[in-house]
Amino acid sequence: MGAQKHREKMKFAVHQANHIGGRKYNQDRVGYAYTNEALLLVLADGMGGHLHGEIAAQIAVHSFMRAFARLEQPRVKEPEVFLRATMRAGHDAIFDYVRAEKLDGNPGTTCVAALVQDGQIWWAHAGDSRFYLLRDNAVTSVTHDHSVVQQWADWGIISAAEMKTHPDRNKITNCLGGVEDMFYVDVSKPTATEPGDTLLLCSDGFWSPLTDEEMVQLSSVQTLSERLDELVVSAVYREGARADNTTAVVARLGDGEEEHATDVPVCIMLNERDLPGNF
Repeated sequence: MGAQKHREKMKFAVHQANHIGGRKYNQDRVGYAYTNEALLLVLADGMGGHLHGEIAAQIAVHSFMRAFARLEQPRVKEPEVFLRATMRAGHDAIFDYVRAEKLDGNPGTTCVAALVQDGQIWWAHAGDSRFYLLRDNAVTSVTHDHSVVQQWADWGIISAAEMKTHPDRNKITNCLGGVEDMFYVDVSKPTATEPGDTLLLCSDGFWSPLTDEEMVQLSSVQTLSERLDELVVSAVYREGARADNTTAVVARLGDGEEEHATDVPVCIMLNERDLPGNF
């Protein structure tokens, strides 16, 4: 009976947004994918404009889109294994590209991904791009950055608030690409979903200038897309000419959201485009 149990189709609202900020290159990449029974969100923040960080980020996101598109069933068989192995595949693919193109340096990228299926959420990351689980107007879970300032905060040298403004906040200790043998993936244990759960994946250009209270608003507003766009613009405005690439994807789960029915996996990557506004 259990094996034959009817599975409801995925119901969610989703929106993704990006702004180049004050940078010369837009090195953030983001996308999402779904079947009738699973939803995948992924974001990557490339590093080093002259080292083609945007290529590393694109390879990371494409690795997840490609792996999801190849699913033979509408569910991921082993979510933790899938997240870990796919991120590792992206890391290896970056070095394959470097060798094939004979690049002088190794581009790197952070990466964060989240998977929803069977009433559970899993997330994985490398670097300081974050996953937030927003529930009951609060941050229920957030990833632990792989960064120098996070280590200092863990040791009590600086506060969590100081992490956001410290001059060394962009120094990370783990990424895809970069250094071949210095890479690892943190994968969460599964967390049961609740109606109204909101999943937010974002680059440091988004979470650094914003407060948790502002990001939590995404879980309660009626129009998810408008609020996310407003938060991206606010983050860029606050940083001014120093603004980093600012990118996020958000999904809200629940029976009141749109049903996404499909016969094959659907993969959608955000086009490179800026939100309105001159900063």
